Amino acid sequence: MLIAGLNPAAENILGISQLRARGESLLRLVDDEPELRDILSRVIATGDHYANELRLAPTEVHAEERIVDCRVSPICSESARLLVELTDVTRRTRISRENALLIQHGAGRQMIRQLAHEIKNPLGGIRGAAQLLARQLDNDELTEYTDVIISETDRLAGLVDTLLGPGGPPNKQPLNIHELLEYVVRIIEAEDEKSLQIRRDYDPGLPLIDLDRDQMVQAFLNLVRNAATALQGQGTITLRSRAVTNFTIGDVRHRVIASIEIEDDGPGIPADLQDTVFYPLVTGNPHGTGLGLPAAQELISRHGGLIEFESRPGRTVFIVQIPLEQAEPGR
Repeated sequence: MLIAGLNPAAENILGISQLRARGESLLRLVDDEPELRDILSRVIATGDHYANELRLAPTEVHAEERIVDCRVSPICSESARLLVELTDVTRRTRISRENALLIQHGAGRQMIRQLAHEIKNPLGGIRGAAQLLARQLDNDELTEYTDVIISETDRLAGLVDTLLGPGGPPNKQPLNIHELLEYVVRIIEAEDEKSLQIRRDYDPGLPLIDLDRDQMVQAFLNLVRNAATALQGQGTITLRSRAVTNFTIGDVRHRVIASIEIEDDGPGIPADLQDTVFYPLVTGNPHGTGLGLPAAQELISRHGGLIEFESRPGRTVFIVQIPLEQAEPGR
């Protein structure tokens, strides 16, 4: 399993020069990745060709996790027995995932609107009928029942309003995203008096961004509150901001975007929920409504952005991607 040689593309992926790599263990360079170890062992044992998609952990050279297509073939050579081909498909995979999220968001938004329409129309009639009935009753015990009807229809109407979210186009004004995040932190800290740690890793070079303050506060509040709930008051939330150039959201390439990350060191999102967390009424929290993430995605989408996420036990990151130059409605 020792490297006999590698080309410039492999030098870049592995973060090591050919001179330094020769004679080194390939597995050591990829943090002893178990799937790669298994593939290499099988090719040596069987002589067959194998291919698989692997995730390479962050290194000193590459700060982010990467996804690579790995193909391993037996070869006959004086110096080597295996040919390992690695293709970095991280960005391609992320674009496919972002497109899936956009489709999911569109389906979720349509589901919300249909559900809200079906619920809200009869609610006004039920409430009105209960009020008329209450006026005809002179028995306090009976009016208690009409009060319950009115109270519950009001509660359902509030739920529908939450599903629909703030209406109308965004009222955009130049905002400092860090000031907005600090406002959200103050709300969270007022709600939670336990030993929750908040860390900041802000890019001071981020310019003012045209945003609707109320909508963005609600979106970030939903995300940070989710992180706090996952931690149950014990752990660390990291708020991180960066400017990213030449970034594609959906099928639109932006010259520069703001990337805002909300990271927590909690247990992570259950694997069976990761493909559906942005659908309404999907939640892993027994006390949650399943509306926070879909509402946040809707509010960010109104600014031409998208919320992505990565999750594993010990590290969950929601990444809010907002173009610095947003198209106006109708353009």
